[in-house]
Amino acid sequence: MQILLPKERGDGEPVSQRWFEEFLEEMTGKFGGATSFVRAPGQGLWRSGHETERDNIAVIEVMAAKLAPEFWRTLCERLERELSQEEIVIRAQEIIPL
Repeated sequence: MQILLPKERGDGEPVSQRWFEEFLEEMTGKFGGATSFVRAPGQGLWRSGHETERDNIAVIEVMAAKLAPEFWRTLCERLERELSQEEIVIRAQEIIPL
């Protein structure tokens, strides 16, 4: 699973490093491990009407044995509230160990 998180809340305030550390610990406790890409944020661009919006994002990756859609929906809704976001993207990828 990849969780794409903004580096700033909806009101423009930065999300603290402590918040990211606590979230990473939460995911590690639930799934036995997690990887963060917080220090080298990506830049997200998207169209909103006739304007292009920008966002600095961090990515948290978690490997889960089962998809559990209800858990991820609930987590997504919680993150949207906590970070004052209209939408948080959580996406699943199938991994084939080699």
